[in-house]
Amino acid sequence: MSSQALRMSSLFLRTLREDPADADVDSAKLLVRAGYIRKTSPGIYAWLPLGLRVLGKVEAIVREEMGSIGAQEVHLPALLPKAPYEATHRWEEYGDNIFRLKDRHEADYLLAPTHEEMFTLLVKDMYSSYKDLPVNLYQIQTKYRDEFRPRAGLIRGREFIMKDGYSFTIDEEGLKTCYKDERDAYQRVFDRLGVKYVIVHAVSGPMGGSQSEEFLAPLAIGEDTFAQAPSGKAWNVEALTTPEVDDIDCSATPEMEALSTPDSSTIESLVSQANALHPREDGRAWTAADTLKNLLIAVKHAEDKDHDRPWRELVAIGVPGDRQVDMKRLEAQFAPAEIEEATADDLRSHPELVKGYIGPRSLGPQTEREGAEDPITYLLDRHVARGSAWITGADVEGTHVFNAVYGRDFEANGRVEAVEVRHGDMSPDGSGPLSFERGVEIGQVFQLGLKYSNALDLKVLNENGKAVPVWMGCYGIGVSRVLACIAESHHDDRGLAWPVAVAPAQVHVLATGKDPKVFEAAEKLVGELERQGVEVIFDDRPKVSPGVKFKDSELLGVPVVAIAGRDTASNGTIEIRDRDGSNSQSVPAADAAKAIADRVATLV
Repeated sequence: MSSQALRMSSLFLRTLREDPADADVDSAKLLVRAGYIRKTSPGIYAWLPLGLRVLGKVEAIVREEMGSIGAQEVHLPALLPKAPYEATHRWEEYGDNIFRLKDRHEADYLLAPTHEEMFTLLVKDMYSSYKDLPVNLYQIQTKYRDEFRPRAGLIRGREFIMKDGYSFTIDEEGLKTCYKDERDAYQRVFDRLGVKYVIVHAVSGPMGGSQSEEFLAPLAIGEDTFAQAPSGKAWNVEALTTPEVDDIDCSATPEMEALSTPDSSTIESLVSQANALHPREDGRAWTAADTLKNLLIAVKHAEDKDHDRPWRELVAIGVPGDRQVDMKRLEAQFAPAEIEEATADDLRSHPELVKGYIGPRSLGPQTEREGAEDPITYLLDRHVARGSAWITGADVEGTHVFNAVYGRDFEANGRVEAVEVRHGDMSPDGSGPLSFERGVEIGQVFQLGLKYSNALDLKVLNENGKAVPVWMGCYGIGVSRVLACIAESHHDDRGLAWPVAVAPAQVHVLATGKDPKVFEAAEKLVGELERQGVEVIFDDRPKVSPGVKFKDSELLGVPVVAIAGRDTASNGTIEIRDRDGSNSQSVPAADAAKAIADRVATLV
């Protein structure tokens, strides 16, 4: 970054005193008010000079740490052809989340949300031998996603800047080595940027592959919920696995019995009717935890080798009645397919299912044994123990069965993670109950494995001359999102407060008042700082009041402030203080440059 001072008299900058009406988080409000960015349309922002300086520093740190592990930078187009994304089925899997367009020849293109396909084809085009591997490539580039509701400024936009990297190795062991190198480099990046983060186990989703971890910035505005165990391990709730529940001895459980429960199509009404009409013999009241509700969902698959077009599959999910279904967790179990609640048309195609009274005996293995033409797969949430007894649907209007025992009276095709995770649930590692926080995803690492290599036929000759698929890893950092997270966590009620590593300058020099001597002293100080390589923003505006200059300085958030004012004119001193007003000292003007440089050095 150049050490030539930015002069506010000529800097392309307008600060705002009021928050933008449509900004919904602090970082968006302050970045716009301080003149770092300007909104052009929902989810799309223009970068102004100060914003580009901060962005450039974030990118420089990323590049330095990528260079430290031998990664090489390239730059691929953002406008990409349809064919590679068809080969990996992501043209369909992305649904409405990507921008699709046609050229004048009616050929299909998309604006890239990620570049797995293109990196794979790039290496395929250039490398053919195991001797060429490993190779680690990355880019910092603009990406596009057609967000339904862009929000939180730069945190959830339709156009954003991302570092995406890809490793290519001859075997899985090499992949694991590259994965660790990238993971370690990411920790150094975020440490240097001053971003607090938690590494959480994650699901790969439409990216594919096996192991995946996310770097989340713990912020209340985050869209991701992550769970932490007493051991320190953390999980995105979509990746959280429920510990196995012990089987229950059902030998003393009475036989299953169908009983009248009129007007009880909801869990609340069912519990009320059960207590009113069929009270328990032990005197305890029935609760929602005694009920098993069965939800019918539609799984929307892309075309595959058995289907020449996208297709729907009906699946039933059984969950305890006191738990809410978490559709994001549930959808993660079916990735890359999408899910939605079954429609009225879906139900009409299965007249044996009675809405509000669906029971397990009309689903899964039970109907398969009876030779049903179109049996519905039945999956049970992992909280349902074998041998547990339930009140559940009887497939008859106004009727439920009581004492329906899983394993005795009905079976399932498998298990699934379906319900919301709650405070106090046991952690997967058994170290104790879970606690929860919100976070913003700022990075993610994937072990992609062979998914893209197989789909796009990326092979090299091994040492025996045999063509083998290449193992791939994928590593992303949301560069513009990280910048927003830094702003979100480094500000106060007066403005931004940048860490020195990414601040647009290291010191903000203010010449206040009208005395020419003050401006002369400030000019001299700025010149000395420039010669020492200190980055300076200089408020040299001659007709702007000291109050406005102080407010702008607080809003811009440069970490060190130097003030030439009345004391400079009267006794030749410069006030130096930190952005928050603390650690203030007055030094002779002749010593100010060294004092500032020394203070900056302690912050770096």
